[in-house]
Amino acid sequence: MRLKELRKKKNITQLKLAMDLNMNQNTISRYETGEREAGYNELIKIADFFNVSIDYLLERTDVPDFFPPKNK
Repeated sequence: MRLKELRKKKNITQLKLAMDLNMNQNTISRYETGEREAGYNELIKIADFFNVSIDYLLERTDVPDFFPPKNK
């Protein structure tokens, strides 16, 4: 998951992110290290917070937008 990369790009701590998402800092840490996987509701919260698609968050695409650009 790209959580750590997105968090660092926004220059926020795990604690700040956890507080903003109403989660525990240890949970954020475990998501970042891969010790724990986020559930559906948590993925939505995280994707909405960073304004990226869940597919981008889960590294299924390199396009962060919700809708990839249309081919011309």
